[in-house]
Amino acid sequence: MNRHRTALSVLLSAGALVAGVLTAATPSIAADTPTSFRPQQTQGFWTAERMRGATPLDVTAVPGAARTAVADSAAPTAIAPTAASSAVSPTAFPQAGGAWTGGGAVVKTSGRVFFTMGSRTASCSGNSITSANGSTVMTAGHCVKYQGAWHTNWVFVPAYNNGSAPYGQWSATKTFATDQWAASEDMNMDVGLAVVAPLNGQTLSQAVGAQGVLFNGGYNKKMYSFGFPAAAPYDGTKLVYCSGNSGKDFLLTKDHSLGCNMTGGSSGGPWFQDFNEATGLGTQVSVNSFGYTFLPNRMYGPYLGNEAKAAYDKAQAS
Repeated sequence: MNRHRTALSVLLSAGALVAGVLTAATPSIAADTPTSFRPQQTQGFWTAERMRGATPLDVTAVPGAARTAVADSAAPTAIAPTAASSAVSPTAFPQAGGAWTGGGAVVKTSGRVFFTMGSRTASCSGNSITSANGSTVMTAGHCVKYQGAWHTNWVFVPAYNNGSAPYGQWSATKTFATDQWAASEDMNMDVGLAVVAPLNGQTLSQAVGAQGVLFNGGYNKKMYSFGFPAAAPYDGTKLVYCSGNSGKDFLLTKDHSLGCNMTGGSSGGPWFQDFNEATGLGTQVSVNSFGYTFLPNRMYGPYLGNEAKAAYDKAQAS
């Protein structure tokens, strides 16, 4: 298999962006490739100190090449949000990266993701989305499985605040990825999901609400991206956002593109179109995925097409 090195970075952990490799050959999806996983959980593992100190990972991304055609002409499929929120003052558009001070639903639905990867702890971001089971989190594929291994001790902490979990830690009972990410870590399909266990007698969406989702929604939209970047100049303590007119990656993937200076730890945070600054509600159409080292201050997020919809359907039925 021929490989060529590129200056591509994955926003995996609380650490700096890392160089990656893309493979040029077209893979096949093995019939026995698992696309879901039941993460091991250690009771009380994620203390405030451990969450604050999630170790920056110095890893090399080895995704499959950007080869899978994305059906952007397919009919859109929209899932409406679960609940609204109180009105707040709007913030700036466009925004290259800054703390979200607007409040609204997004403060509760978004949060940090923590997991163990081998012997190391790491962090990503995620978002509660409307689903049949009321317990589904969307994140990046590499935030559930990376370099061929599924992560363990996987928890979602909505409205994370500097080590505190105001709405609790939600442990994953099962994590999912698109078939293409699970099989070959295709960067076009860097989408992951987790189903979390009820907490204090409530599902996740009952406790914090859930955002709507849109599949096959097209390109070139006004977008808002959220996450908890933890690499400098950020420290993982605040919900950060970017906003602007999105484009389409013209280099190696079929991803959305947005001017944004978020760093490691923001992976998996939601991208919204039709975002209402007053309510904090939007329609999720992507997640923070990667950046090119030679194109600073620009984020890329996978197109949610039929492949992501299939993974979502598996998760919400679990």
